[in-house]
Amino acid sequence: MSDFAPHLRDTLAPGRSRLLDSSHDIILSELGAVLFASLPRADQRRKGTEYLRGLLGAQGRKSVRNIARLIGGQATEQNLHHFISSSTWDWDPVRAALAHYLRAVAPPQAWVVQQTVIPKAGEHSVGVDRQFISSVGQVLNAQQAVGVWSASADVSMPVNWRLHLSRAWLDDVPRRSQASIPASVTSRTLEDCAVEAVTELTADWRLPTLPVVMDVRELDGAKAVNLLRAAGLPFVLRIASTLLLRPAEGVAGTGASGSEVVPAHRIAGAWSDRRRVVAWHDPDREGGPATALVGAVRVRAAGDPVRAGAAQRLARGGGLLLLGTGTPGRRWPQELWLTDLSDLPPAQLFRLSQLIGRVERDFEEIADRTGVRDYAGRSFNGWHRHVTLASAAHAVAALAHTDGRTLRRVS
Repeated sequence: MSDFAPHLRDTLAPGRSRLLDSSHDIILSELGAVLFASLPRADQRRKGTEYLRGLLGAQGRKSVRNIARLIGGQATEQNLHHFISSSTWDWDPVRAALAHYLRAVAPPQAWVVQQTVIPKAGEHSVGVDRQFISSVGQVLNAQQAVGVWSASADVSMPVNWRLHLSRAWLDDVPRRSQASIPASVTSRTLEDCAVEAVTELTADWRLPTLPVVMDVRELDGAKAVNLLRAAGLPFVLRIASTLLLRPAEGVAGTGASGSEVVPAHRIAGAWSDRRRVVAWHDPDREGGPATALVGAVRVRAAGDPVRAGAAQRLARGGGLLLLGTGTPGRRWPQELWLTDLSDLPPAQLFRLSQLIGRVERDFEEIADRTGVRDYAGRSFNGWHRHVTLASAAHAVAALAHTDGRTLRRVS
């Protein structure tokens, strides 16, 4: 499975250990005060804190029942179920507060978009469909979600989410009503979900515009490029080798003119002589820094208009950059990336691309253990409230285990 393959590990696996210990108390107290400031009632703020503690402290699957068992029994279970599934509090201000807090204490280098697959046993969980998951070559009964992560080389944490809903769900009036799916929710592709989730950060929450790092190999890469450009979002995208691009003039060996579109792998294969060695820190590697081969060439998107002199101007600067990466001694290229950050050095672009691996590790080591895929209810609002608080619990656990030198304190 690739670094960015959707997460399919059994979320019901026994023995997931509790995360809560004394190192979390200061962060939990500080973050809780920030997160729940938008909740109008004291009992809602109290339940929010209880739920966070349960996500960090409950053994096994982070269901409402297991959280309530840790905190205080059946009455607590009923109260928490209402708080998550039926209450009226809005998750958007809570997510915005989380994102601003994380920007202050652990400034991100990029917004990493991650597709998450959530296998389900039944057919009633909101958004669940029986669908082919191309990254694993299987038909699964599952939900699909898109998460946006605040990511640096040291730590990554989810801050915003979209739950993908098929037309089968949106057009089924009784099922839609039962799940309380708002009328404002309309049909969206995964590419739409991803760009809208990032745009909410920058346009609505006034967070900085950072590079969007995303794997689009199993998506419509051309559509993702167009949507990100239209939104004014810079991007570093892992692309399929078959994505059609136009090479810049002067890229020999592709067998194409500057106006002809060819698969990305043909362009990359023609300039292996442009590769350079880049040193980088691989957290999975013991010892000194890892090395990678990186090469880049200017290209245009297949849909860009062809004008006289465009290829010559592109060769001098601007446009898109096709980045090839690989390991010394292995086939070239192992991965292909497309970016509009054409003025950045290839080494810096490569390090941004590796933030996908950072998110992958933190998902498996922290997010799954704080229950981000554990919501078992049928409510659309309940799913969003649960993943919001699971994201906050992830942040508490991640920051508590991050080297203090990489964090800033909130004044």
